Amino acid sequence: MENQFFVDSEYLSPAALEKKHRLETDPSYRKNHMEYLPGMEIIKSDVCANVMGHVNSYDYTKYTARDVRSALEHETCSIEDFKALLSPAAEPFLEQMAQRARLETSRHFGNTVYLFTPLYIANYCENYCVYCGFNCYNHINRMKLTPEQIEHEMKVIADSGMEEILILTGESRGQSDVKYIGEACKLARKYFRMVGLEVYPVNTDEYRYLHECGADYVTVFQETYDTEKYEKLHLFGHKRVWPYRFDAQERALMGGMRGVAFSALLGLSDFRRDALASALHVYYLQRKYPYAEMSLSCPRLRPIINNDKINPLDVGEKQLCQILCAYRIFLPFVGITVSSRESARFRNGIVKIAATKVSAGVSTGIGDHEKKYSGVEQDGSTGDEQFEIDDSRSLDTMYRDIAGEGLQPVLNDYLYV
Repeated sequence: MENQFFVDSEYLSPAALEKKHRLETDPSYRKNHMEYLPGMEIIKSDVCANVMGHVNSYDYTKYTARDVRSALEHETCSIEDFKALLSPAAEPFLEQMAQRARLETSRHFGNTVYLFTPLYIANYCENYCVYCGFNCYNHINRMKLTPEQIEHEMKVIADSGMEEILILTGESRGQSDVKYIGEACKLARKYFRMVGLEVYPVNTDEYRYLHECGADYVTVFQETYDTEKYEKLHLFGHKRVWPYRFDAQERALMGGMRGVAFSALLGLSDFRRDALASALHVYYLQRKYPYAEMSLSCPRLRPIINNDKINPLDVGEKQLCQILCAYRIFLPFVGITVSSRESARFRNGIVKIAATKVSAGVSTGIGDHEKKYSGVEQDGSTGDEQFEIDDSRSLDTMYRDIAGEGLQPVLNDYLYV
């Protein structure tokens, strides 16, 4: 199988190495990625069929400059207009797209930019996703924070002034079960006004439990909507089941979550099709659940431990900017997050055009916030990071930089009564 992500670890046992190679080279050894595993909830939803119907028939080479001009002239951006704005024909119109996106952002979000930070509480994973630093065959320092360590990390973050946190784990029910995540949510509610989750997909009743524990919203990366490529990249584990992952946001809304966030990891497959699918996923769910808050992000691949050659293929900053502008024009009410995977220069620019939310004070490792925030060495070990970040600015620096661009940094806009 041709894939630039495969890396063998000298630390794997012969048996593990043999299994890894067989998973990579023998498709018959891998479970059907479209079949549910025992315990996975199946919901009857038409969203997937609606999204994939458009994606599978999308020929972006057919669009012309005339189609792009027409899309930019329309007051409301249709699905067909959006397809044109994602096409190569739209690249020469990037300046016009940016102007339109900036107008839509200002109209619906004013000049505000929201700030949050992620907190990884465990990096154990039971999946073999070949591009991810947490994958079960990658030799990294694994760690799971205790409740006491979680609270300490949260206090360090809260003391910096942050009011919104995103709790993340590796995808391992064995090491980070739903109750463990729920207890982390309860602790987070003591320190933060907004609590998000980016964990393995769960069933509706489990999302309901996590919401009762204090979680406000759920983020799920589909990674790629290309089912054939998905099968080749996710070789083992629960994450391999493509349709269960696709329906995660809808199950979260059914479980009472106030909001959900969507993303493809650009560079895994055809980025134009993945961008189309991500936005249509939001579009159709938004019409089904009009009360829910929804947001988009479009991260690109980043290097990982033991593989520093991972790159986002043909997704350059110009293409990324095109996608973000097209998102804003098509979905003017939807929040857009740009993570610390991207450079400070790019993030400083895109918040003036289309993005409404950025991370600050970021670490993708486990248990190292005290060192990051104060320079104090911690007692005990820390867990390795999921991927390398590009923008390592602190909350204070990010706050000043955003204000320096003439924008209003916002830490929270929710009041609980």
